[in-house]
Amino acid sequence: MNIPFELPAEDRESSPYTGYTRAHWEAVADGLLAAAWRWSTPGRALLDLPGRPSRSGVRSDGLEGYARTFLAAAFRVAGAGGSDPHGWLERYAAGLAAGTRAPGRDDAESWPLALDHDVQGQPMVESASVALGLRLTAPWLWKNLDAGVQDRAEEWLRGALRHKPAPNNWYLFPFTVAGFLESAGRGDAETAEARRRALDLLEGWYRGDGWYADGDGRAFDHYNGWALHLYPVLDAHLAGDGTPSAGHGARLREHLEGFSLMFGADGAPLHFGRSLTYRFAATAAVGLGALTGHTPLSPGTSRRLISGCLRHFLDRGALTDDGLLALGWYGPHDATLQGYSGPASPYWASKAFVSLLAPGDHPLWTAREESAPAEGADRVLALPAPGLLVQTTGADGIVRLHNHGSDDVRPHEGESAAENDPHYGRQAYSTRTGPTAPGNIADNHLSVEVDGRGSVRRRIHPLGAGHGDGWGWAASWHRPVFAAGPPMVPGLRVESVTVVRGRYELRVHRVVGAPDGARVTHTGWATGPEEPVVSALHGLHGWDEGPEPVPAPQGTAYTRWARVPRLRGRAGGTSVHVSLAVLTAEPRPAPPVDAVAAVVADDDGVEVTWAGDGARSRVEFRPLTVTLLRWADSARGQPMW
Repeated sequence: MNIPFELPAEDRESSPYTGYTRAHWEAVADGLLAAAWRWSTPGRALLDLPGRPSRSGVRSDGLEGYARTFLAAAFRVAGAGGSDPHGWLERYAAGLAAGTRAPGRDDAESWPLALDHDVQGQPMVESASVALGLRLTAPWLWKNLDAGVQDRAEEWLRGALRHKPAPNNWYLFPFTVAGFLESAGRGDAETAEARRRALDLLEGWYRGDGWYADGDGRAFDHYNGWALHLYPVLDAHLAGDGTPSAGHGARLREHLEGFSLMFGADGAPLHFGRSLTYRFAATAAVGLGALTGHTPLSPGTSRRLISGCLRHFLDRGALTDDGLLALGWYGPHDATLQGYSGPASPYWASKAFVSLLAPGDHPLWTAREESAPAEGADRVLALPAPGLLVQTTGADGIVRLHNHGSDDVRPHEGESAAENDPHYGRQAYSTRTGPTAPGNIADNHLSVEVDGRGSVRRRIHPLGAGHGDGWGWAASWHRPVFAAGPPMVPGLRVESVTVVRGRYELRVHRVVGAPDGARVTHTGWATGPEEPVVSALHGLHGWDEGPEPVPAPQGTAYTRWARVPRLRGRAGGTSVHVSLAVLTAEPRPAPPVDAVAAVVADDDGVEVTWAGDGARSRVEFRPLTVTLLRWADSARGQPMW
């Protein structure tokens, strides 16, 4: 553990799971800010943190350092009722004055202008953090600025209103800027239009189950919590009107019903989707729900989740020796990053400090910590709208996410293997494993091999999801896409079904339209030799090789070196392939071969009889139906689904 600043003593009476209290959150915010401010420019407009620049360039990265740390400082000071013992707001006031004096100029302090997303868009992202910081600290910072500085700041912020955002959560950045300007008495038709436009789009992106798509496609990930729910619900909370418009608060509550299951017993969030270097920002929605009352969780459970996640990363090397958040997951990890990530990007983790807006006497901080949802009995939750299936096991606290609906392919885009993203394309993710790097064998992946060329999964077409008592399923289909040679094989498609019970994952794949001589490979979870987790993959039908362990020398975000179990089999025409996967941290787990008593499979369906209780899982393809028949119900012919 490397935490290069002092934390208060643990309080195991009020926080039996994490030891963390509100004072720990304040200390972490102060520690992160102190470390980052060592890298400010003389005029305090830019924080030029060390590291490789993003594709937006060094000046934009410096603005990012200012804006994202400002967000942490604003939550810290506003939550303390304006108390600012370290003088953070004085620094940000000076930086605001210097950065807006001649924006766009190539000098040591001036901020870049916010232009269209495909020209110079990153400042638009940062404008939202600046605006939100100013709104949160208005009584102590904004209202004490010279009128000229206020006017210059407004003019710079309005660049976000006058230029084109990226076609996704970016529309909430001008929304947030407009919200601040209106709160400061500077609203007009331009601000009203920015807010209307964002809220209209948000309505179109809502898919149900508390989940928004991040744009017009089917990207569902952590942006739901740290952007799509955060901005509108917090905006309404700061406006003081009680209930967010368009049911945003109710949607946040529903989102947290499922999302609260997506944190492991060790505090880890799911390693899934993009921008994972934001780390404990994953708790922003949990803290916001507790702050506003739009949550199904008790205050003790909410604090267990937010503090567990914060401590998870602090205890595992997320900070450098000088107290900066590293680009990566635990320590530095390039494969976790996107091209837009720069040295200050991890400071979107500041959004987690929204919890500090709850004062010290709020139940979030006074209630005793309770167990996390993943720490109880085994749970299975299907989320049909995003096409996700959540599987938790209480014995080891691992959470697994089976992805049958979230991809990163926008509606206007073709399916290119060159754009394959391991953080969306794999069929399963967890709180204890990460995907392998693109140059290594892919984990949790079915590949059709034609003429020696392997396929990837790009656009995902969900076929449904559901759950019953102790089990659940999700299904999808995709067209295999190839990196070399012709990008697709006409008529080739893969239908995939995941059925989970306890720690077991029954994986069924139906390959249709494969040419003669084609092969199929399927892989399980990627784990490292030093990790106390076991990955197993057992072939049940349609395989003639394996399982064999295949090395992934670049490892994952969790291990420097990994191995992945792999099965191989023949394909051609229509073929069905069935396997049983396991990821567990239980000591001496029983091998998966002992979990299944019988398998019957043909081109139309699969029936698996479970050894433990004789229950039968049945998957039928035409039409797709997934059922579980228990012995107690077989006489009545009642499938338990």
